[in-house]
Amino acid sequence: MVFVGNINQSVDSLLKTSSLFEPFPPEINQDTAFFDRMHCYIPGWEIPKYRPDFFTNDYGLITDYLSEFFREMRKRSFSDAFDEYYKLGKNLNQRDVVAVRKTVSGLIKIIYPDGIFTKDDIEEILKLALESRRRIKEQLKKIGGMEFYDVNFSYIDNETLNETFVGVKEQGIGTLIPEGISNPGNVYTIAPSLDDNKLGVYKLETKMLNGDGQFNYICSGSKKEVKESINIAYNYFKFNHKSISGRIDLINKDYVMEIQDMNNIGMTDQLALPTFIALCSIALNKSILSSTAILGSFSLGGTIKKIEDLPNTLQVCLDAGAKKVLIPMSASIDLASVPPEVLSKFSLIFYNSPEDAVFKALGVE
Repeated sequence: MVFVGNINQSVDSLLKTSSLFEPFPPEINQDTAFFDRMHCYIPGWEIPKYRPDFFTNDYGLITDYLSEFFREMRKRSFSDAFDEYYKLGKNLNQRDVVAVRKTVSGLIKIIYPDGIFTKDDIEEILKLALESRRRIKEQLKKIGGMEFYDVNFSYIDNETLNETFVGVKEQGIGTLIPEGISNPGNVYTIAPSLDDNKLGVYKLETKMLNGDGQFNYICSGSKKEVKESINIAYNYFKFNHKSISGRIDLINKDYVMEIQDMNNIGMTDQLALPTFIALCSIALNKSILSSTAILGSFSLGGTIKKIEDLPNTLQVCLDAGAKKVLIPMSASIDLASVPPEVLSKFSLIFYNSPEDAVFKALGVE
């Protein structure tokens, strides 16, 4: 079975806000069990459009002859063609292995129907098969979370034992948290949305202006829980700013904040801590650590709230491009549930209180 269709946005936009399966009908575009049974996703955006010079004036195969060839070739299998030279890495589960072997077999039938090929030939085909299956797993990870975290596909040379990892080109353009130092007042957080509890990435961008102590914010939605979370942060900022620095000015400065829902999934009510950190950052004109995601929130009294789904939250941090994660100390007991492959990608920075979180985020020892 083959599906042919178009994505409705650019690859860049689609990977930031959704998945490559989003154009499927709503009844199935979140069905991980259905998509997990797909073997290959061909990146149509990499295939050039037909041009007149692509056509030949030489002889070709008529349709009925080509169809008979394909029918006859179904009786043959080259699924074990690479076993003499390579074996698959440990991150491929049984469905991945079946998908890769069938894709390898199909490509050999088309490119080397006589079954004669070299080690370099089969390596090229194996890389393409691994990439095509990984593209599916990357989308499953976006939809289904930690169940599909094992996407680091590789193959091992039987002779040299060198392991080669195969990526997908477009994954690098889907990151939401940029590398490098951001502007003061800019903060990224990962939290569940109010609408369906789906994890998303939120960016807080803050400015400080001359004024008389006003605080204004802009965000989509305006649900009561969202407003309460932001107001808790500002009130905590007003009453506790001196414990951060005596240089913070609440009388002659206005603070303006915009909160962006980077995945378009709806706003979150877990904004107290990132709002507090963003306000302290702009008030001190000091940027937070580069490529950092802020996790957690707190109550009016400053009590740190528990992170409910740490494994999937860290997976979203990884997908968003975070290199450092600010995380409450209370979450350390749940780290055992996070795959080592995910944990190894971050520098985890633990905090005990909102004030401690500010100092750690700003890199103050």
